[in-house]
Amino acid sequence: MPCPTRAAEPRVATVDWSVLETLLALGIAPVAAPELRQFREIAVEPAVPSVVTDLGLRGTVNFELLLLCRPELIYSSSFYVSSEPRLTRIAPVERFSIYVPGRPPYEPAAAMMRSIGARLGRSSEAERYIVETEAEFALLRERLKPYAARPMIPINLGDARHFRVFGADSMFGEVLKRLGLANAWTEATSYSAMAPVGIEALARIPEAWIGLIPPVPPGALEVLAGSTFWNALPSVRAGRLLQLASINPFGGLPAARRFARLLTEALLTERGHG
Repeated sequence: MPCPTRAAEPRVATVDWSVLETLLALGIAPVAAPELRQFREIAVEPAVPSVVTDLGLRGTVNFELLLLCRPELIYSSSFYVSSEPRLTRIAPVERFSIYVPGRPPYEPAAAMMRSIGARLGRSSEAERYIVETEAEFALLRERLKPYAARPMIPINLGDARHFRVFGADSMFGEVLKRLGLANAWTEATSYSAMAPVGIEALARIPEAWIGLIPPVPPGALEVLAGSTFWNALPSVRAGRLLQLASINPFGGLPAARRFARLLTEALLTERGHG
């Protein structure tokens, strides 16, 4: 169905979630964006207004619906280069590259926010958000000083025997560094993560906290709960397993702030473990 007319707001659309986060953080509701139900479940925040039209899957957006939304500008990312020939027939496209193998994504995410802010008349809001983000990290870093002696390994479970781990070129890895915490995973990753990694790899980092980030496959935790090997892992045996709420693993600054806040809350809740 046709998109609603909202003359008071910039007519921009996006096919990328990190851009969607950034637009919403700046107080801009795009006319259209993809997979909004999944975004609300996985990224969670910022909240998506009901007036934003859902374009369907990120990799195969509904181009006809996007055309009906009459965007004047479409924001994309390096993940969706293959869609650009069709997107450019609808409106000019601006692409951002936050996630590049071997490059930390935090500064590119901040640069993206500044660029969007400048283009859409929200430069002051962009600078304020970046300053507030750094201030929040500084505050949380002080609270986490007692935990700086132990590294953290941020993972997603693939199943009960494998996981995906996030390295130094992930937003999770960047946040750990800015919070004064070491990433226990020091091996190379590609586009932020490595998978599949066998559960046995966790035995090589017995001193670490394990940060378990959704989604969790159905039944995986139940299988692990009955696994002798899993329960014998030093981190698990010592209670250093943190189950966090859902976060967009390929997000922008809003995802970085959400991860920092959830991780801090989880660590402080587990105050009794060392």
